[in-house]
Amino acid sequence: MDHHEDECRVGPENHGKQDEEEAAARLEEMKKSVEAKMALRQSNLNPERPDSGFLRTLDSSIKRNTAVIKKLKQINEEQREGLMEELRSVNLSKFVSEAVTAICDAKLRSSDIQAAVQICSLLHQRYKDFSPSLIQGLLKIFFPGKSGDDLDADKNLKAMKKRSTLKLLLEIYFVGVVEDSGIFMNIIKDLTNLEHLKDRDTTQTNLTLLASFARQGRIFLGLTFSGQEIHEEFFKGLNITTDQKKFFRKAFHTYYDAAAELLQSEHASLRQMEHENAKILNARGELSEENVSSYEKLRKSYDQLYRNVSSLAEALDMQPPVMPEDGHTTRVTSGEDASPPASGKDSSVLEAMWDDEDTRAFYECLPDLRAFVPAVLLGEAEPKVNEQSAKSQEQHTELAPESDQQQQATQDTTEVSADSGTLQEGKNIDKGKDKEEKDKEKTKDLDKEKGKEKDADKKGEIEKEKLKGLEGTNLDALVQRLPGCVSRDLIDQLTVEFCYLNSKSNRKKLVRALFNVPRTSLELLPYYSRMVATLSTCMKDVSSMLLQMLEEEFNFLINKKDQMNIETKIRNIRFIGELCKFKIAPAGLVFSCLKACLDDFTHHNIDVACNLLETCGRFLYRSPETTIRMANMLEILMRLKNVKNLDPRHSTLVENAYYLCKPPERSARVSKVRPPLHQYVRKLLFSDLDKTTIEHVLRQLRKLPWSECEPYLLKCFMKVHKGKYGQIHLLASLTAGLSRYHDEFAVAVVDEVLEEIRLGLELNDYGMQQRRIAHMRFLGELYNYEHVDSSVIFETLYLILAFGHGTPEQDALDPPEDCFRIRMICTLLDTCGHYFDRGSSKRKLDRFLVHFQRYILSKGALPLDIEFDLQDLFAELRPNMTRYSTIEEVNAALIELEEHEHTVSTDKTNNEKHSDTEKRSRRSNSNAISANGQNNLNGTDENGQVNEGIGDSDSDSGSGSIDPEGHDDEGLDEENHDDGCDSEDEDDDDGGGPASDDDDEVRVRQKAPEVDPEEEASFELELKAVLQESMEQRRLELRGRPTLNMMIPMNVFEGSTKDHGRGVGGESGEETLDEEAGGSKEVQVKVLVKRGNKQQTKQMYIPRDCSLVQSTKQKEAAELEEKQDIKRLVLEYNDREEEELNGLGTQTINWSQGGGNRIASRGSTWEGTGSRGGGSRHRHHNYPGGGVYYSRKK
Repeated sequence: MDHHEDECRVGPENHGKQDEEEAAARLEEMKKSVEAKMALRQSNLNPERPDSGFLRTLDSSIKRNTAVIKKLKQINEEQREGLMEELRSVNLSKFVSEAVTAICDAKLRSSDIQAAVQICSLLHQRYKDFSPSLIQGLLKIFFPGKSGDDLDADKNLKAMKKRSTLKLLLEIYFVGVVEDSGIFMNIIKDLTNLEHLKDRDTTQTNLTLLASFARQGRIFLGLTFSGQEIHEEFFKGLNITTDQKKFFRKAFHTYYDAAAELLQSEHASLRQMEHENAKILNARGELSEENVSSYEKLRKSYDQLYRNVSSLAEALDMQPPVMPEDGHTTRVTSGEDASPPASGKDSSVLEAMWDDEDTRAFYECLPDLRAFVPAVLLGEAEPKVNEQSAKSQEQHTELAPESDQQQQATQDTTEVSADSGTLQEGKNIDKGKDKEEKDKEKTKDLDKEKGKEKDADKKGEIEKEKLKGLEGTNLDALVQRLPGCVSRDLIDQLTVEFCYLNSKSNRKKLVRALFNVPRTSLELLPYYSRMVATLSTCMKDVSSMLLQMLEEEFNFLINKKDQMNIETKIRNIRFIGELCKFKIAPAGLVFSCLKACLDDFTHHNIDVACNLLETCGRFLYRSPETTIRMANMLEILMRLKNVKNLDPRHSTLVENAYYLCKPPERSARVSKVRPPLHQYVRKLLFSDLDKTTIEHVLRQLRKLPWSECEPYLLKCFMKVHKGKYGQIHLLASLTAGLSRYHDEFAVAVVDEVLEEIRLGLELNDYGMQQRRIAHMRFLGELYNYEHVDSSVIFETLYLILAFGHGTPEQDALDPPEDCFRIRMICTLLDTCGHYFDRGSSKRKLDRFLVHFQRYILSKGALPLDIEFDLQDLFAELRPNMTRYSTIEEVNAALIELEEHEHTVSTDKTNNEKHSDTEKRSRRSNSNAISANGQNNLNGTDENGQVNEGIGDSDSDSGSGSIDPEGHDDEGLDEENHDDGCDSEDEDDDDGGGPASDDDDEVRVRQKAPEVDPEEEASFELELKAVLQESMEQRRLELRGRPTLNMMIPMNVFEGSTKDHGRGVGGESGEETLDEEAGGSKEVQVKVLVKRGNKQQTKQMYIPRDCSLVQSTKQKEAAELEEKQDIKRLVLEYNDREEEELNGLGTQTINWSQGGGNRIASRGSTWEGTGSRGGGSRHRHHNYPGGGVYYSRKK
């Protein structure tokens, strides 16, 4: 410690010695320069010029002299010695005027003045006529002629030239080249002319020149120098009279006073302009460019004038002018030194401090505790109690002086009465005694009151001690609720509750609980800060205690300099930032913390500084009081980032914090102006459209002038990606509704969707992915609403797989790592793939999924989200399909599939030639009855006729057969939208996409196979033989059954309808079913028997669970339901036909919610009783104005 103290003592001594040595060195250097100037002046005052004979010996050639004169235009300290040697070796007696012109035209800097003085001294000592010419040439710079060139010259260059010339004139005067000091009087007289104050630029230039002259030529003004003793001998030789000094002083002071007045007037005009701008801003909300530019111009002029006047005052050893305070209306630093947001704007034109009204209310609108809590609980009633006790004490003290005065009065009266008589004395004594007794009684009463107050205080203390336990438990419960206060209302409610537990110890506990907020719960800091800000309005010690603890923790963490506890550091600095936004923490504390981090801008300090700026940097930058300082801090931050080699994470942190506080200036976004009709269309489609308003939207769209707005309506329908993804099906439904009245619009929508999908494949732009997904969903929904056929869907699917492959642009159109096409296919199949579950569509989808798997395997490892989408897709559409794991397995499966399709197509072409025979056999087989009593095929042609009758002419008729158990025959039930493909090859691919993998096989299948005529004839003979044999066999089966050659008695048909049974072909004759015995376990039947020539009926009871009873019931139910369905369909068809002919309104059709047995076509649906797994695939929308529109939605 002693050694350290010795070092501390030695430190100041060493510094003092160094300062003395530096001062001595400067003094010695000044002495040398003054002595050199004095010697040079002696040489110039008494020049020893060489004679003409010596000059003739020197080089007087024009070439050499011209070269030397050119060098005189570029005088500098580096070339001084060489130039002086050349001047000594040439004869310039004939070129003195040219040399003077070159010196006057030279662009001299401050460091070149001494070199120019040396050269001028050399020329003055050699040539007699040099000095007069030089003086005239230099004075022309101050007094130019009124020529156009001078008026158009650059004013800045002219001012700089005057400044360097004035310095040169003073220096050559000091060294004796110029002896007449009157030239300076003329110059100063011109510079201090008050007429020049009218011109701002001239005034600024003159002020700088006068300040420079006053600093360099202090002897002219009679001012003292720093080294007065050294300069005293030097200035003795200068012929400066007292009158001249008085002239200079008077001229300078007069001009300074005039400039100070001008500064005051400029300040006043600036204030007036600012107030006018504030009024305009309040009235209009913005300033015009003209006002802003005029204010900026006046601000810059004022700032420059203030600096120049202050500089002149400093040179004259005077105090600079003090401008009156104006409430920060004028900021001197807002000119060139201001921050970029403030420059060019009025000081009142500041950005909003808060981003929105909710944020402003959170930080500024605090609850008033006095309105919710009694003043006693807030600690504001304690001063009143103290005041009352103080008043009672004052009253008590006042009583004593009164008694003293009364005693003095009695004494005086007794003294007076002593002279008058003893009777008077007795009276006075009695009166004094009475007063003394009254005083004693008063003091006794006061003592009693004090005793009572003490007893009350003791009781109050006992009660407080009892309540302390309760308050402690209540405070603990309140502190435990603190972390759950994550809203403004909750924290305000908790603040009010704490006021009912207010005490000094509880406040300390609360501050400790607030300080110990969990380091990971940063979201609580704004609410804790709001609680502190609310309590600080009545309890000042809460905020001061918390701030002190936070500041101490920050200093401890910042001085520790370890790379640990980053979460604690961030929590600490964010707490300080939140308190700053509530104006609890002063801005100086925040800036000191930020400066401490910037001083050591490494590691955790970068994170701390960035978190502080993210918390309250924007607030401080937008606050008028701190905007300049914050802007400077932000500039320092960016300079440190550029200088230091920060890692990418820290560099990103710094940039985010900087631009969060000071976002880059952007041009205002120009909103697109749309006509009212277009705005209404967008409102209907993008705002109003939902499930409940679809009918209203359709009616409004139909009312629009279609000739005008159809193109824009089509454009809006194509922007499905701008609406909600879940409402795309509503746009497809609208397309269905509008297609009845504007068929060309629906066609245009489909064309545009397909074109957009192809465009997306051609561009493959990442920014269009959301749009492309929406269009795929839209296409699927259009299929669901029967606006496109399955062929379009499969063509699109194959197009997505194959587009761009095999071309030079393959890597750009479908990069190997890009899986977006898989997502597109998944989207389309998720939308409409569940309808491809039977018939040719099912086989087409199976074939496509194999190709799709090959495409998937070509992509390699898939992202998890794509893999999950694929798993969901296959689980939904084909849960039993094999997922191949290698390309070889897929290729083998494709080859097998091609071979199977080739054989099937060959067989089918052979079978087409015998279609007539097959149709006849199908009719005969459809009428035949199987041995077990069940129909094999139930009227296929008949159903086809029904479909033809009730279906639209442009739709595909799908025929379906119903067996007794209510299941569809998959081979005959085709999709309604397959565009009349009954006569075409159902197993054929739909053409695939372009560049499909098996185009060759498709072309082969389309050709008719070449068959030998003999083989064909033999095949026909064999086929006829087989058919004939089957027909004979069926006839024999019918003959083998016992025939009924008996007449049914009429009494069987008598009675109620319930007694009438339907004939069932059986071995024992015709049996009837009695349905009256519904409650018994047996069923009564009537059996027809024949005894001899008589026909009789017998009643028999057979079990209800017998197969004969069950099959008979099912057959009757099926036939009854079939009759009812046909009857209903015919009635509906008639009603719809009448509606179309008569133009009636919409008639709501109640569709049965049955299963999958139906005879379906576009515009009608027959839902049978049997149900498939998927349920109903069709739904309809009733649109007002006529028509029912259907979809394949499940």
